[in-house]
Amino acid sequence: MNEEIQDIEITKDEQLSQDRIRAINKIKTLGSDDESVKGKMTLMKIVGGDILTGRMIKGHFGIILLISFFFIIQISNRYSSDYELQKIDNLQKTLKDAKYSALWSESQLTKNFRQGRVMEILKNNNDTSLHALVTPLYKVEVNE
Repeated sequence: MNEEIQDIEITKDEQLSQDRIRAINKIKTLGSDDESVKGKMTLMKIVGGDILTGRMIKGHFGIILLISFFFIIQISNRYSSDYELQKIDNLQKTLKDAKYSALWSESQLTKNFRQGRVMEILKNNNDTSLHALVTPLYKVEVNE
């Protein structure tokens, strides 16, 4: 029986030493840059920022920063081009309205100042000295 107790105590001591070895190995792998040693990538590692400590990310930080800069430039360029397109559309609508207004004004002026309409106005105003031609126009030819 005493022997069994010693075997149990030895196995408990071996178990403790194995647990200590595992703990030391886990501590060593925490500082490692090799992702395969750390295990598979989880959402907590990504959200927690552990992905940024990897060797690949550290080595390519400059190119990642450059790509991010280009994305920001692309987005701002897109917004400014959309703004310019909206301004162009508004100016085209304003131009179209101005053209229609000018066309309507011209047609009203043409309607009001036709020869028949002017003659009617002259007949209504007897005090004017303007009269319609009774004799036809003559073409004068000059020989040099």
